[in-house]
Amino acid sequence: MRLRHQPRPAPSWARPGLRASALGLASLACMGSTAAAAAEARAPPQRPEVAAKPQTGKASYYGTHDAGEKTASGARFAPDKMTAASPTLPLGTKAKVTNAETGKSVHVTVTDRGPYAKNRILDVTPKAAKQLGMKESGVSTVKVQPLHVPRSSH
Repeated sequence: MRLRHQPRPAPSWARPGLRASALGLASLACMGSTAAAAAEARAPPQRPEVAAKPQTGKASYYGTHDAGEKTASGARFAPDKMTAASPTLPLGTKAKVTNAETGKSVHVTVTDRGPYAKNRILDVTPKAAKQLGMKESGVSTVKVQPLHVPRSSH
């Protein structure tokens, strides 16, 4: 049985379809800012950041038994980070949390969903709870002021 010799394919730069693509790219590069301006004109307008209203309500804090578990954002829960769980704020929101009883404030990033306890608006990490002065009581009244709400990916 005799095998037929197969010719080698032409290099990518010599293939007809790719040659035309390369020529097209070269001509676009020559057009420079004109092509960029045209593309910019066709792009949909950027939406402003989503506005989120301040909330006041009860907050609690996560236990350390959840350390290392994945959060709703995909990040691992770390008790020593300044993060929080909110049932309503978009993931990635940066917020200022103020304990109404102590006046102490912290900045947190929303990385998870919850709390699932009735009448709670936020769960914070043990580190944030300590800085807010709520580790002893476990639950405190807080004001959550969103500082930066990411744009929706939709």
